[in-house]
Amino acid sequence: MNSRNLLFFIIAVIFLGCQNNNVVVESKPVEVGIVLLKEQTIPLEQELSGRTKASVIAEVRPEVSGIVKKVVFKEGQKVKKGDILYEINPDVYKSAYDGANASLQSAKANFEALKLKKARYDELIKFEGISKQEHDDIVAAYLQAEAFVGEKEAALNKAKIDLQKTKISAAISGIIGISSVTEGALVTALQNEPLSTIRFIDTMYVDLSQSSNQLLALKKLLNEQHVQKGSMEVRLKLLDDSFYEHKGVLKLQEIAVDEGTSTVTLRAEFPNPNSVLLPGMYVRAVIEEAVSTKAFLVPQQAVSRDSRANPIITIVNKDNSTVTKIIETKRVIGNKWLVTGGVENTDKIIIEGLNKINSRSKVTAVDVTDKYIGE
Repeated sequence: MNSRNLLFFIIAVIFLGCQNNNVVVESKPVEVGIVLLKEQTIPLEQELSGRTKASVIAEVRPEVSGIVKKVVFKEGQKVKKGDILYEINPDVYKSAYDGANASLQSAKANFEALKLKKARYDELIKFEGISKQEHDDIVAAYLQAEAFVGEKEAALNKAKIDLQKTKISAAISGIIGISSVTEGALVTALQNEPLSTIRFIDTMYVDLSQSSNQLLALKKLLNEQHVQKGSMEVRLKLLDDSFYEHKGVLKLQEIAVDEGTSTVTLRAEFPNPNSVLLPGMYVRAVIEEAVSTKAFLVPQQAVSRDSRANPIITIVNKDNSTVTKIIETKRVIGNKWLVTGGVENTDKIIIEGLNKINSRSKVTAVDVTDKYIGE
């Protein structure tokens, strides 16, 4: 082959090669898994930590001083309101009562004598049988004796109360704790250290700490469209991660923020018929703070990020092409994103095979909703 023919051959090969490059070879559709979502009403919950507290607490203190004669109750047992808990030696107070009673009887006797004398003088003054001065003196003495009787009655009543206080009774019903004194101990009126403490635990409080930021976020959330205030129902998680069998209700929120911790105290109330909850237990409370009436729960595997860190999903169009959409995520609920914008009921969201497609891909959609929804 001469050089001229060789040149024509090379040109022909190049030409044919160029024609072959213009041939479009269609690729096989990629099989992907999709989920179909439904718009729903979703409770928005918040988990807060806190501690349990008895709903009623009464510290037992003596109101009179003396030696403890007897400890009547059994520590750790239930007591009823009015039950006698301690007895203080009553001898001194019984003596004071008897003395006050004797003084009252003496005052009453003197009063009765003056009362009769005054009655006679009242008659005599009518006929000028006595001077006006004598009558005035007996009236003054009568009134003084009457007041003296009242004073002695008050003293007797105080002595009686002091005597009754030598028996220290339960101010509330509940479970009584350990006694700080034994028989023979000296106690003083209104001392700082309680003799024991009674706690009513059939109903328990749980004091929770919510940061001021969380409180502001909730108020902002409730102003959004399609968001309503929740039931404020409260569930408790115990230390073993199990849920307490009874649900509680949020009773109040402190009106001031703690300056040291920047938190607000919330108080929930729980029934405690089996005494499962004890004062001082650390718990976590799950509160239904709001309800989103129009939202979606999208599995986290279906959500990725674009170059600007926006959350995106990839959906399948009617022609089996794919397109990405930016969505609006609010929070994570379990293993799903709460999505309030960018998703429609008709969307076929790709969750399997995202790494095998690009913007030009054609796909074959396989419904795997049951695999991912309800997990």
